[in-house]
Amino acid sequence: MSESDLPVPSIPNARDAVRALRPSQIREVANAGFGVADVLPFWFGESDRVTPAFIRDAASASLAAGATFYTHNLGIAPLRAALAGYVSELHGATSAEHIAVTSAGVNALMLAAQLVVGAGDRVVAVTPLWPNLVEIPKILGAHVETVALGYGERGWQLDLEQLLAALTPGTKMLLINSPNNPTGWVMSRDEQRAVLAHCRRHGIWIVADEVYERLYYADAKPGAAAAPSRTAPSFLDLASRDERVICVNSFSKAWLMTGWRLGWIVAPASLMDDLGKLVEYNTSCAPAFVQQAGIAAVEQGERFTQELVRDLKASRDHLVRALAAVPGVDVKVPPGAMYLFFSMPGASRSLELCKAMVRDVGLGVAPGSAFGPQGEGFVRWCYACDTARLDAGVERLKRFLSQPATAQ
Repeated sequence: MSESDLPVPSIPNARDAVRALRPSQIREVANAGFGVADVLPFWFGESDRVTPAFIRDAASASLAAGATFYTHNLGIAPLRAALAGYVSELHGATSAEHIAVTSAGVNALMLAAQLVVGAGDRVVAVTPLWPNLVEIPKILGAHVETVALGYGERGWQLDLEQLLAALTPGTKMLLINSPNNPTGWVMSRDEQRAVLAHCRRHGIWIVADEVYERLYYADAKPGAAAAPSRTAPSFLDLASRDERVICVNSFSKAWLMTGWRLGWIVAPASLMDDLGKLVEYNTSCAPAFVQQAGIAAVEQGERFTQELVRDLKASRDHLVRALAAVPGVDVKVPPGAMYLFFSMPGASRSLELCKAMVRDVGLGVAPGSAFGPQGEGFVRWCYACDTARLDAGVERLKRFLSQPATAQ
């Protein structure tokens, strides 16, 4: 047989579940901004400020001391102890045996899903939602069904009865992100209590993404005094540490450490041995010097975090007022996170709209469709920056909306 008679090999592809994952439309808009001069980017969920010096200095000192080796899969003991103290102060007694350190919050979400979800399992998620949460269970072969928040005069609200009806017997896991990315919605304590009781009855795991818990403005009214609460309502306030509740958190938001890729999980102690296996087969451990930076953040960062929240609240209120004055924009005041998720002319095709705004006026915001079908009709603007930058962005939005309709 000659070479020409040999069968042509098929094109190698990833497995179907991976190929079916939706790509990030936020990245798609950001990619459209490459090569465009003077773009104002509000598309990613991070501040324009660098990590505080006391955290960077701790990492530098750790590196200088030679902390470049592997650590325990679940994190170095001093960081686990520091996190246990931090969680205990915010949410009640929590021991280090319930804490696992991870290589970023998103890694923690993947590990949590790998712990409890398998092929064919049913997962329920409250949307609109950061796409990673919805897609992670699909990588594992699970089926994800969504319950949408409603939008009205009071902003984004949960239909609790609709969610409880969706949590049928046999559901494996519920995904809740509160405070929510992209909407800023915050689940109330009463809603959490009802959902927890329902999930207990049916043996449903709750995976709570609480990475924005410190970015909480309970008053939800522009110009009001800062709220006394240090954190949004958490399932950790209600659940015992050894039931089917896994809470995921991250250093990225409260301490401006997005690029450090450090997070943690609070979970039943009975899961920790198996969680250690998963960490070993994913990343082995978080870098030692990054973990030392995490200790500095937890032990020295409270004043910084409280000042950050005050600054973010001021930026939120400023941007709400500015956008509310733009004809055609419908914006509500969110009680948490670092985003405004609002409607505007052209947002029914939000991906095309956002690409056009980048191209035409150099304004970069995220399309609502990036957060699922329930997000279409809206765009997301991250307000974690100074007000002068926000004002410049609003002026570009006005300029875009003043163009002929054909340009939109």
